[in-house]
Amino acid sequence: MSRAQSTPSSAGHSIELARRVLHIEADAITALARRIDGAFERALALILASRGRVIVSGIGKSGHVARKIAATMASTGTPAYFVHAAEAVHGDLGMITHDDVLIAISNSGSNDELLTIVPLVKRQGGKLIAITGNPDSPLAREADVHLDASVAEEACPLNLAPTASTTAALALGDALAVALLDARGFDAEDFARSHPGGALGRKLLTHVRDVMRSGDAMPVVNEAATLAEALLEMTRAGMGMVLIVDAARHVVGIFTDGDLRRAIERVGDLRAAAVAEVMTRQPHAIAPERLAVEAVEMMERFKTYVLPVTAADGTLAGALNLHDLFRAKVV
Repeated sequence: MSRAQSTPSSAGHSIELARRVLHIEADAITALARRIDGAFERALALILASRGRVIVSGIGKSGHVARKIAATMASTGTPAYFVHAAEAVHGDLGMITHDDVLIAISNSGSNDELLTIVPLVKRQGGKLIAITGNPDSPLAREADVHLDASVAEEACPLNLAPTASTTAALALGDALAVALLDARGFDAEDFARSHPGGALGRKLLTHVRDVMRSGDAMPVVNEAATLAEALLEMTRAGMGMVLIVDAARHVVGIFTDGDLRRAIERVGDLRAAAVAEVMTRQPHAIAPERLAVEAVEMMERFKTYVLPVTAADGTLAGALNLHDLFRAKVV
């Protein structure tokens, strides 16, 4: 039988092995949580006091972890970037200034490339936070603050491949990023500004004024218009409604497809009717500076698919329907 083919016993072994890996890594995180102490607070204070940025560096698997930690910090309010330790000794060290804080990640704490750049960073006034699995390592001794990310064992059956140790280092970096986020008062709107292309960014950064229709794109008639004139305007704009305004452009009513069906039932001759007789008065409206997601909430609450957009003085500023919000990917 080919080694690639699976048997019931080998499949069961794989499941048990997978569970063992997850248990070992979970235990490593649990043990790490118990070791969080004053060193973590000192690391946090060092970063918050810095006038520069956080540079995160490592080699190999620790380098991949460092890159992710830098990305998480940068997206949560702490200016940070990744510098590859090997590239740093060949010129990229110039990216690091005396105002910066270097977070160096190495499980052994004996990485040659990191140990080469650390004295140079410290000599120019930069601060060092070391994340290692060995508190007695050269890197830990050089650090202004050392964070202990040691693990009892790797999840690899050979106890060689970085598994539990990289998980612990990554989790410790996440803990730092979140603590910094909290200390800086970073909120959901700040997060959205760092993620303008994502769904959260669209929801928290898109305002009604960004998606509403205005000018000739709005279906509008004055309150003296006939129903026939209102229907022509409704058809022209294709929004399924028409807004009725007074002489000062205040919104006094709305006439929708639903209002038309009700008007057919209770008005004899639609051709002779005035739109003011059949419109819905004092419609719910939204301001242009409100978030588009708030318009979605209003539509759901009031069971409507259209909203007039009005300025602070009640004058008409725009018109909005559910399709506009779909196009903007707010819904």
